[in-house]
Amino acid sequence: MAGHSKWNNIKRRKEAQDAQKGKIFTKFGREIQVAVKEGGADPESNAALKDAIARAKANNMPNSNIERSIQKALGSGGEDQLEDIIYEGYGPSGVAVMVRCLTDNRNRTAGEVRHIFDKYGGNLGTSGCVAFQFERKGSLIMEREKFPEEEEVMMAALEAGAEDFITSDEGYEIITSADAYPGFRDAMIADGYEFLDMSLGPLANTGVEVSDPEQVEQLEKLLSHLEDCDDVQDVYHNWDD
Repeated sequence: MAGHSKWNNIKRRKEAQDAQKGKIFTKFGREIQVAVKEGGADPESNAALKDAIARAKANNMPNSNIERSIQKALGSGGEDQLEDIIYEGYGPSGVAVMVRCLTDNRNRTAGEVRHIFDKYGGNLGTSGCVAFQFERKGSLIMEREKFPEEEEVMMAALEAGAEDFITSDEGYEIITSADAYPGFRDAMIADGYEFLDMSLGPLANTGVEVSDPEQVEQLEKLLSHLEDCDDVQDVYHNWDD
């Protein structure tokens, strides 16, 4: 499982959040609004909303912003209709990339995503061109600094139903099946564990190593600019960085 590359995604997001908190909060706000419109405003009966709120809180979004996003969705009627779209393509060195967007203008978003791929040595492909290299999984990131007892955390994760437990100098990435993810997340939070980030989405089955410094630089720029795009919610890839 190519899990450990997730850490650099989180680092990029955290750096962006530190510099532009409002922009990051806007993205989580849109996620919440879409969840409310599709399943209602009660997170206990709307799994997508519960997950969106948990992710927002993990990224330090204030409760007042979360509540405002819920109320906006309830009161917006037919306005601000957002479409959930996945774009797929390849980056330098054949790295597979999936880009999840929420947009009110498909043509604008497609043009922006294609421009970023083209500018940084990638190639935007057709639907399904890389999806077969990924599997839908839960991924939860914990900081070692907050929870230094690795064996204790690992045992708690395995007992709660984790499929895989990946360690690094920075912390841990816990992988779950798609079905187990909501219950696992809730159980770990109830036990006092905090997550730097959590998501349910495509996880690469195998990774691609890139050794050429120029290709590495292009990949970093490609992923960073995709993350920074207003319409982009999540970026998934199979680069073992």
